[in-house]
Amino acid sequence: MSMAFNHLRNLNRIHRILHHRFQPLLNATTRFFIDAAASSMPQPQPKQQPSAPSSSLKHNELAKFAAIADTWWDSEGPFKPLHVMNPTRLAFIRSALCRHFKKDPYSAKPLEGLKIVDVGCGGGILSEPLARLGATVTGVDAVEKNIKIAQLHAGLDPATSSIEFCCTTAEKLVEEGRTFDAVMALEVIEHVADPAEFCKSLSALTVPDGATVISTINRSMRAYTTAIVAAEYILRWVFILLNSIPFNTFSILHSIDTLYIY
Repeated sequence: MSMAFNHLRNLNRIHRILHHRFQPLLNATTRFFIDAAASSMPQPQPKQQPSAPSSSLKHNELAKFAAIADTWWDSEGPFKPLHVMNPTRLAFIRSALCRHFKKDPYSAKPLEGLKIVDVGCGGGILSEPLARLGATVTGVDAVEKNIKIAQLHAGLDPATSSIEFCCTTAEKLVEEGRTFDAVMALEVIEHVADPAEFCKSLSALTVPDGATVISTINRSMRAYTTAIVAAEYILRWVFILLNSIPFNTFSILHSIDTLYIY
């Protein structure tokens, strides 16, 4: 009995000695394996902020249009000239597209079967009548507030509620490989930083044998007098819309080699 007790006491003493001498090594080894395992695990990546859609528009232009976005459907507000022009330019588009695509302009929905993108759609004042003429319409604008206004207004009418409105740019649509039968860019080109590159994007969005319609103020002193002086300073129509267009912008169409006028 005494021998067994002494044996246990000796084992206990040996255990304390081994524990005292080798515990630091054991701790270091444990930390080594823990650190190695942690380093081998995939580290969480910082959350990427969504990038703003690439745009050919000038940033100050975006801010100006965002400031008056609530007035898109006010026919007596800052966009009154566009409301006044809309029937005329819509009649031109209807006639030109029907002639180009050999459709009956007098049918109830003469643009039926055509995919059309309205670049710089604003509040949708052109997108909506195009949809009512039977086209499958996509409206794009770089100003998110414009898109929200367009979506809300189009949603009020079943005939226009199917319009696809996107906060993006022509350049981004090209990157996505989107194409359309007809591309509209009305009163937009005067607000872009690089008109030639913008036109290239519009061309890339148009299918072979498709149609591209671009409209802007004519590059003449008469146009400047009518659009800027009369509309801005006399009639007080578009205090931001036209006042933001420098006169040298009226020469932008000089870089376009060929214009097809119907």
